[in-house]
Amino acid sequence: MQYRRLGRAGLRVSTLSLGSWVTYHNQVDAGQAVEMMAAAYDGGVNFFDNAEVYAGGRSEEIMGQALKMLAWPRLNYVVSTKFYWGLDRKGDAVNRKDTLNRKYLMQAMDGSLKRMGLDHIDLIYCHRPDPHTPIEETVRAMSDLITQGKALYWGTSEWSAADIRAAWEIAERHHLHKPVMEQPEYNLFHRLRVEQEYTRLYEDIGLGLTTWSPLASGLLTGKYRSGVPDGSRGALESMAFLRDGLIDPAKNTAVAKLEPIAKDLGGTLAQLALAWVAKNPHVSSVITGASRVDQVTANLGALALLDKLTPEVMGRIDAATVALAE
Repeated sequence: MQYRRLGRAGLRVSTLSLGSWVTYHNQVDAGQAVEMMAAAYDGGVNFFDNAEVYAGGRSEEIMGQALKMLAWPRLNYVVSTKFYWGLDRKGDAVNRKDTLNRKYLMQAMDGSLKRMGLDHIDLIYCHRPDPHTPIEETVRAMSDLITQGKALYWGTSEWSAADIRAAWEIAERHHLHKPVMEQPEYNLFHRLRVEQEYTRLYEDIGLGLTTWSPLASGLLTGKYRSGVPDGSRGALESMAFLRDGLIDPAKNTAVAKLEPIAKDLGGTLAQLALAWVAKNPHVSSVITGASRVDQVTANLGALALLDKLTPEVMGRIDAATVALAE
């Protein structure tokens, strides 16, 4: 396993990490989580990603139960969670969802700590931007959570470059804890934000990235070329909004063009896609997903392809996909 600094922070995270979105509670119980997290850990993974909203809080509970059973030294692993969506999606309490105001963030933090059974969470993210709360209020609240010892680092997810810079400058001006990482979607078909919009932030403020959906929700595995298979992520009713993209003819044609490239390198389509994301030096960690131990093991195999991604190979990959990138 390779380890990279989280932007300019001193913390080092594994190049490949394991996330819980979609799988925990929906497809994976605590016992299965233990098996997969143990396999990842044995392969060198030290970063495990979560969010308050995943499975309505159950994902955090399952990860917390798994961590208790695994009993790893706390210094040996990094855990994250994210705030914004809230848990009471159908309730009338306006400060419990779709917000980053101080009241919500303070209570959401305590809820996540309780569900995960931890005294602190290493990385906390603002899961989406909140246009209705002043950025300064959000920055102060996130900084205070770190000062209180409930979190160690904070960052954003799917924020614009302008908003990230504004948050960083507010923190700089008022001597508060600055955002150090962003969690954007990044894969062969979704790359412009990471490769263009954020370009200045890497050098100017030392932004680190923990990227999600490296396989484009499974599209880049090739399994959706003949429709949506039973048992796949696309077959889940909660993921119905993804289906049109997963069976997109143009993208699946591009995926077919990647197959011989992966074969030439001695890997699978999924491993090629993961290695491509990890090849970007601005990516601190690539968040992978899995519902079975063998998927965890297969994902770790992507590391063997990193040194094989020569400029010539990268050019072949771009020729097949860049025209479809967003």
